[in-house]
Amino acid sequence: MLLKNIKFGRKPCLVVHSYRWLSYASRVTPCLAIRRETINAWERRAPLAPIHVKKLTRKGIKVLIQPSNRRAFPIQDYIGAGAIVQEDISAAQLIISVKSVPVEELLPKKTYAFFSHTIKAQQDNMPMLDTILQRKIRLIDYEKIVDSKGRRMVMFGKWAGYAGFINILHGLGLRLLALGHHTPFLHIALAHNYSDSHMAINALRDCGYEIALGRLPRSLGPLVFVFTGTGNVSQGAQELFEQFPHEYVDPHTLPKVATKGQLNKIYGCVVSRSDHMIRKEGGKFDMEEFEQHPERYVSKFASEIAPYASVIVNGIFWEPSTPRLITIPDSKVLLQPHGNKKLDVPGCPSLPHRMIAICDISADPGGSMEFMTECTTIDKPFTIYDADFNKFSDSFANPSGCLVCSIDNMPAQMPVEATEHFGNLALPFIEDMLNCETDQPFDTLQCREEVKRAIITSDGELTPNFKYIQDLRAEQGRKSSHKTPAMAAAEKKVLLLGAGMVSDPLAHYYSLHPKVQLTVAADCHKDGQRLAAIGDNIDSVVVDVHKDPSMVDDLIKKHDLCISLLPYTYHTAIAKLCIKNHRNMITSSYVTPELQALDSEAKRADVTIMNESGLDPGIDHMLAMECFDQIHEHGGKVNSFVSFCGGLPAPEASDNALRYKFSWSPKGVILALMNPAKYLYNGKVINIPGDGAVVDYLYPIEFMPGFNLIGYPNRDSTQYAKIYGIEGESKTVLRGTLRYQGFVEAIEALKKVGLLSLEKKDYFNPIQGPDLTWKQIIAMQMNQQMDIFPDSLRKLVADALGPENTRQLGALEELGLFSDTVAERQGTAIDTLVPHLAKTLAYNPGERDLVVLNHDVEAQLTGGAKELHRISLVAYGEPNGYSAMAKTVGYTCAIVSHMILNGEIQRRGMIRPIFKDVYRPALRRLEDFGIKATSQIIPIST
Repeated sequence: MLLKNIKFGRKPCLVVHSYRWLSYASRVTPCLAIRRETINAWERRAPLAPIHVKKLTRKGIKVLIQPSNRRAFPIQDYIGAGAIVQEDISAAQLIISVKSVPVEELLPKKTYAFFSHTIKAQQDNMPMLDTILQRKIRLIDYEKIVDSKGRRMVMFGKWAGYAGFINILHGLGLRLLALGHHTPFLHIALAHNYSDSHMAINALRDCGYEIALGRLPRSLGPLVFVFTGTGNVSQGAQELFEQFPHEYVDPHTLPKVATKGQLNKIYGCVVSRSDHMIRKEGGKFDMEEFEQHPERYVSKFASEIAPYASVIVNGIFWEPSTPRLITIPDSKVLLQPHGNKKLDVPGCPSLPHRMIAICDISADPGGSMEFMTECTTIDKPFTIYDADFNKFSDSFANPSGCLVCSIDNMPAQMPVEATEHFGNLALPFIEDMLNCETDQPFDTLQCREEVKRAIITSDGELTPNFKYIQDLRAEQGRKSSHKTPAMAAAEKKVLLLGAGMVSDPLAHYYSLHPKVQLTVAADCHKDGQRLAAIGDNIDSVVVDVHKDPSMVDDLIKKHDLCISLLPYTYHTAIAKLCIKNHRNMITSSYVTPELQALDSEAKRADVTIMNESGLDPGIDHMLAMECFDQIHEHGGKVNSFVSFCGGLPAPEASDNALRYKFSWSPKGVILALMNPAKYLYNGKVINIPGDGAVVDYLYPIEFMPGFNLIGYPNRDSTQYAKIYGIEGESKTVLRGTLRYQGFVEAIEALKKVGLLSLEKKDYFNPIQGPDLTWKQIIAMQMNQQMDIFPDSLRKLVADALGPENTRQLGALEELGLFSDTVAERQGTAIDTLVPHLAKTLAYNPGERDLVVLNHDVEAQLTGGAKELHRISLVAYGEPNGYSAMAKTVGYTCAIVSHMILNGEIQRRGMIRPIFKDVYRPALRRLEDFGIKATSQIIPIST
């Protein structure tokens, strides 16, 4: 039997219609239930207001409503509209609410309608979806009731815009006051403090009157509100914005308005997709193409619109396939303190950056505003986002932060009008929803297509339009596979290759981040276990990187990021595996030509390979670029850059001939001496051959004279002129290594007796002949019999060392190279020497090491004056704790790797930490571990 709009309050009648509605013979009265909202204390809305209930009951539809003293409309109003108040709503074939239903309250084989937040396979709501499927519930999601063009038809949009705009004005007043600026916004309350929108509008008009009188502080400059989107949310916010003295401007005029606008009004800019979405391959924006292929577009919102916005009101719907408005790296650029000196007034400096606040009404964590990872709440509506630390805090006075309001149930603050608005939109679909009871097969449902398309589950299965949710869940399952119980709580996984001297601080850093699982892959079980003991979220595996590349490949595949602290010779092979598996990678080593050759391949694979992220290279790059950028931003030029860095024993521990002890790879220290070097000095390129010749080119060290330091060039400094962006302007570019006086004499002695040679010789082969002592090895190096008399050997060596050889000979003697100690032969002289020095020059318990880094940067100012920028970093190791070298390398590598892991660094290919959005946050975070440079500016007299 088919019925249409039956007036059930009158004598029943049967009416034929084109679709099947309710069988009057089987059901005397259709029954709808409105359940109470239980998701949180602030949810005072209902899906229908009393006025809507009255219209339904007049049609003969029975309406049940669960009692609740929290609803904005009193229960008496619903009773007056004909609703029946009762706890048990099981008699209803359709149960509606605004928000989701607790799992334990879901009734089997019922039709429900609410905002389920399941269509993106949101993990928090998957248990509810599983229960819905198990209990064969037919679920209708309001969010998917759309017209033929995909436009939503049942929503709270306008009232979300109203509440969001009111809230951000209240937060703006508080934020500006904390920064030292009293404004009329301070007198605007939160949205829920107004009984209706009319009261809120009156408050806004009062505020606008003060603005019109010029009572905004001059130090703020012109205020610009940017509205994203053109839908109901954005339109609602704009309606309230228009209560102020205002002027709308086009996006292309924003740069002028931001600097030259008036202070007795505020400016608005409505931004649609066509204003900031551009085709990657060029050409005009095409809406149809964008909706079908959003991957063909990129957004210029962060670079061409956001820099001029004081407040951003975000009201767009974001899909994972569409470009974001502001990425995490974008936020680091937008929120860099710079101020505006032109607006400074005595005792009240201008704002640190232009972007003061963001109202993300879309409330989509990790969505169009990527850094917004958690929603705020009505009882705690605001948070301050610090881009340098990628963290949120409650400190309104944080000068470098941005106020964020992102409440996911904004309309709940204006429940009366929001309910009326929503009910007006939902009411036309109620009868169709009633026709969707579960005893009717899905395929034969006779209801509007808009309602049928919004049915997510039916008869224990996902409906055809929503089968994709299974695929999304399967993908989530694949990502979470291979997890041990200890790793189950971890959100991301990091692989650390190597467990050497600098790895302990890195492991300590990750132990402070329990949501990251760190796997240490080492060739020695003992080393891996040492690091695993640092944190519960750290485990270890034994792997020989050289002999078992397939195991390394499998480990990389199972992790989100790979950190390689292996010797640099392994990095190219590891990088290839990371590119193959589309995994990001970080090292603390220099970019070799072999690595640089993989740059294009890494970019094609969308992979970040961050190199030179230790101390030197690493922190030195960051401090240098910070200085260069500051000079350039003020219109100056860099005339000269001289940088020296060294890891040394603390002065009290420099008690050996080499004046050196090993706090990192001994072979790395020695091999670094064997590299050729090149630098630019007063416009001339100086080339230095290899084989230890760098110690013949000492540079005078004038800073920190108390340390008695010497310095020599390190590798190719000239390439950094281009890398640093000072090519063509700086006449001197020199990067060098620091050592104590006495180091050079000892190195020269080792070099002259051939112990720095990489040449393979039979007597260094560990499997040939009997054991050899160091005295015997020195004799063979001097082409003498192994049983030569010791005094004769010393004389021969002294003659080979040349004039003034006393200190050099004494160095060899002190290093035990004339002793009867058996050498551990390793095939070459240098490979045999390294383990001997590692033992002889190891740090004793309680001894400290030292790191010294110094940049001298000569700047030419716009007026012609010159000044010296001296940036210095001195760090001591901890007695019986982490060495200074381990801390400065390990923590730096950990911090930068964590930034990559969190999406704070999204540049692809072979890169270094030379970008402001990398070095500024990294340097600030290093301060938490006691690693902080000092700086001074010294005028240079001409």
